[in-house]
Amino acid sequence: MAAEIQPKPQTRTPVLLNKIEASQDVVNTAVIIPKEDGVISVSEDRTIRIWLKRDSGQYWPSIYHTMPGESSPLMSYWAIPRRQEWKCLVSLIVLAILTLELHWEEESHQGRVTVVLFVLEMEWVLSTGQDKNFTWHCSESGTQLGLYRTTAWVSGLQFDVETRHAFVGDYSGQVTILKLELDSCSLVTTFKGHTGNVTALCWDPVQRVLFSGSADHSIIMWDIGGGKGTAIELQGHNEKVQGLCYAPHTRQLISCSSDGGIVIWNMDVTRQETPEWLDSDSCQKCEQPFFWNFKQMWDSKKIGLRQHHCRKCGQAVCGKCSAKRSTIPLMGFEFEVRVCDSCHESITDEDRAPTATFHDSKHSIVYMHYEPTMGWLLTSGADKVVKLWDMTPHHGAPSTYQVRAYRWPSS
Repeated sequence: MAAEIQPKPQTRTPVLLNKIEASQDVVNTAVIIPKEDGVISVSEDRTIRIWLKRDSGQYWPSIYHTMPGESSPLMSYWAIPRRQEWKCLVSLIVLAILTLELHWEEESHQGRVTVVLFVLEMEWVLSTGQDKNFTWHCSESGTQLGLYRTTAWVSGLQFDVETRHAFVGDYSGQVTILKLELDSCSLVTTFKGHTGNVTALCWDPVQRVLFSGSADHSIIMWDIGGGKGTAIELQGHNEKVQGLCYAPHTRQLISCSSDGGIVIWNMDVTRQETPEWLDSDSCQKCEQPFFWNFKQMWDSKKIGLRQHHCRKCGQAVCGKCSAKRSTIPLMGFEFEVRVCDSCHESITDEDRAPTATFHDSKHSIVYMHYEPTMGWLLTSGADKVVKLWDMTPHHGAPSTYQVRAYRWPSS
């Protein structure tokens, strides 16, 4: 039977459009203003700046405000589809930030606020903190509607308006799904797949897929809508994943890591789950005992070997039977990984065709934001520089897409 031909990933080399280099400290939250040559940024020095592009081509702060208090402020921003008076829009943004910092933080969280998410349809503001409290407020009155105590402090948060499900990623490495009501919530399920803390979440409400990035360098795609519990691993980063965003018009996932890497994943392919690692006391290929199998070592008069696992079939194998390496892009392995000899022979050149492209931002990324209506990507680095990238494919511009809600981490 002929192998299924997978679509080739589109070529989307990021083009650096501009740099914003006037920040006095690291920008830990920023957003591109749709339909405007502007950026709103929040820095570790507690300053909020609105940068507008001048005739010279450079971005300069048109509005500058310093927040009171010791904690770093956060920002949640909604991209309003219809064009409005610029001054009115700016006033609404600044007012929302001021209200969040001055009124709700002290009432809801005893530690630093880690994530703020504004849901326009519900008129809710969701927030989490290092005190392990997850709360949601009425955005008009500031009244706290509910509170949920998490097992570890939260570092990622997403929300689905249709089902009122909140996706909560924390420092234990797990993702919890909560069903929110007006004044209560219920636990739906918990996903455990990462060996490091969850650093970023991204929700695709159309395909109903949740992406989680972690300090373990991996990304997991959780199929929420399919109801099968499918979890697809994506291995393409060498350092901690710092941000995730999804481009629905091209079905591509964009991820970034602390070493400055930007990876663009083609999600318009049929991906495969990685197999579970099998347990065995001896190599499942040559039957040589592993070093803890004292009885077989004594009976066979052989020295025990170290156990490895084939990334394609999951079998427990010795080093001699798994000496070869290969990429397996449809399983998410864009780098070469250990495979057993028989699996290595079964992998064709077509199977090795990459499903992701890799790019270097040339700064250590601490935060990223994607604006789908423009096809622009924003990266903020530890070098205090904000970079704007054109992610538009050469064959066409992105279609209009309304964003439901954004996630804004504190760092």
